[in-house]
Amino acid sequence: MNNKFKKILLLLGDIIILYGSLYLTLLIRYSRAPSYELWKMHFFPFSILFAFWILIFYISDLYNLSFATTNRKFYRLSIRSFFIGGLISTIFFYVVPQIIITPKTNLVIFVLIFSCLFLIWRHFFNWSLKSYLPKENLAIIGYNKQVKDLIYELKQKPHLGFHVSFILIPHPENTHDKLIKEKEITVFTDVNDLNILIKQNKISKLILASDPVKSELLSSVLFNCLPLKINYVNLSHFYEYITGKVPVEIINKIWFLENLSEGNKKVYDSFKRFFDLLLAFSIFLISLPFWIIFGFIIKIESKGNVIFKQIRVGKNGRTFIMIKFRTMRDNSNIKPTEKEDSRITGFGSFMRKTRLDEIPQTLNVIKGDMSFVGPRPEQPELVAELEKQIPFYRERMLIKPGITGWDQVSGKYHSPSYEDTLEKLQYDLFYIKNRSFYLDLSIILKTISTILSNTGR
Repeated sequence: MNNKFKKILLLLGDIIILYGSLYLTLLIRYSRAPSYELWKMHFFPFSILFAFWILIFYISDLYNLSFATTNRKFYRLSIRSFFIGGLISTIFFYVVPQIIITPKTNLVIFVLIFSCLFLIWRHFFNWSLKSYLPKENLAIIGYNKQVKDLIYELKQKPHLGFHVSFILIPHPENTHDKLIKEKEITVFTDVNDLNILIKQNKISKLILASDPVKSELLSSVLFNCLPLKINYVNLSHFYEYITGKVPVEIINKIWFLENLSEGNKKVYDSFKRFFDLLLAFSIFLISLPFWIIFGFIIKIESKGNVIFKQIRVGKNGRTFIMIKFRTMRDNSNIKPTEKEDSRITGFGSFMRKTRLDEIPQTLNVIKGDMSFVGPRPEQPELVAELEKQIPFYRERMLIKPGITGWDQVSGKYHSPSYEDTLEKLQYDLFYIKNRSFYLDLSIILKTISTILSNTGR
């Protein structure tokens, strides 16, 4: 069962729970099964509300299979979604005069019933994913750091439905000893046993971490396994599918030639530019009255200019001046920002968490220097330094930088360290390769979730 089908199943379950809760609400409220007229009277207005509820769940990341667990974060996101959904429902019924029902009691009963049924349904769904849905048996050929990370990810996400049965290492050397010491998984070293191992473990997918081109024996053995009807998947592709990142350390220039078809993005780029202009002008006009208020607070809290300007590197390495509301004490923005940075002012912290400090960047979007979605632009000095340290760092500038991006909604804080910058690049390359209308909309909705939850940085 692939992830797309699981998400569809999750969505259908939520829809059934929504309408089922409405039916039970009418049943309890009127002490009898609702008549056709009563059901019809409530069906249309509540259907409109249900669309908003589903959108709220999506924005709150409740359709993210990585959250297929009932932990504290799941409950927090769910309760917040119930509250927002209930608030919107209340406003809807009292603002739209054409609706002849004003179900105060019905709405309260509905929210209570739906909340209980939703949590029960999600408990059952998550439990089923981990316990009863069939697992797809994998085998990995070769071993490196990315394989180790991949195994960790799969252990943390059993609901994805994959089980690593064994690893075959053609040239074990010291790697084999390390694996046995860590007791991660069963390891084999004889390539000639692969055919038998695949049959014994009922393998359906082989993940290739070792390049068959470099070994004639491995190529022959893999070729002879074709009659077993298994899927051969490159490690970089499977790693990307599971983690949402491109493993920079194991790709080469050929990867970019095979995966970045920029000529096919012309229609997408044109539509995205139109959307950027429409959204940027709308936000600029709506927010303009607040610029004076924000500027007044910023000036009172600390000395300096209201607008912070800094040279950043944009598409194809072209520099531009990025603007935003100042959130730090004047002359303190030279070094990269760190988590819980003491230079950030009180109001600046609030603006960062809600992303209000980035409103002036709508002017950068209108000018054409930036887009709403894309890799975050960096300072020229930092780019020059990182290009020397990290492979393919400059390739993140193949597209326009964005106000928000795939990395920003990953839920992780990335410091200026080498490790975090490398991981950030992996998210950026994933976006560049997979960018689409759907992915952009997903990032924007998740950004809205970040703003509502005050978890920006």
